Amino acid sequence: MTVHFVGVGPGAPDLLTLRGRDIIAAAPVCLYAGSLIPEAILAFAPPGARLVNSAPLTLDEIMTVIGEAHARGEDIARLHSGDLSVWSAMGEQIRRLEQLGVPYTVTPGVPSFAAAAAALGAELTLPGLSQSVVLTRASGRASPVPGAEALAAFAATGATLAIHLSIHVLDNVVAELLPHYGPDCPAAVVWRASGPNECIVRAPLGRLAAAVGADPERTALILVGHTLGARDFADSRLYAADYDRRFRPIGPSPRFPEGA
Repeated sequence: MTVHFVGVGPGAPDLLTLRGRDIIAAAPVCLYAGSLIPEAILAFAPPGARLVNSAPLTLDEIMTVIGEAHARGEDIARLHSGDLSVWSAMGEQIRRLEQLGVPYTVTPGVPSFAAAAAALGAELTLPGLSQSVVLTRASGRASPVPGAEALAAFAATGATLAIHLSIHVLDNVVAELLPHYGPDCPAAVVWRASGPNECIVRAPLGRLAAAVGADPERTALILVGHTLGARDFADSRLYAADYDRRFRPIGPSPRFPEGA
């Protein structure tokens, strides 16, 4: 018996990886985060599979479901939205599985920030503007953010910010970022990226909260940075005609001679 953790992506069922789809299709038990996993993903489960919504369960109750499946020798597809490497609560489950000696695998998924960037048609790193993307969040009840990771600290770098789980405190987020990015910095909020009800609001940072309005839905990602919608930036050197590359040697004494 194995617990297969699967990141099912941002919402669109065709953004589920082939590996993830095949794991779901073969698992007799599917334990899924019901508040975030669309029904179209569950449709890949085999006929007769036991579907268990983990949204109302505690960690102990989740482990009980896993323990019961383990006793029956049944594999579990443990589904989380987006990718499992950030804010998935996978780590605490793996810690318990290792204590119990239960084997597991991890299958990555398309992360929400990538789906949001695609919805905006944006490359988040552009020459001369930003070469870093920071995935972060505001402090919340479930997981406080360490003081050294305050939004203002990341904003001071000028990197592109992908701010998760923070739309409910958008006013505070904007207030922390304004001194570093300025009111005219491009920003956007993307709800349910890639899903059928995807919604996008674009506005300069200084007007973002007003554009979003009061009481926004929780499932949203805030993106802030000078790369969003930018058109005035230098081409990268990667495809420059005079750039000596291993796959395109240039000049009489190339850095990477053919056959080297």
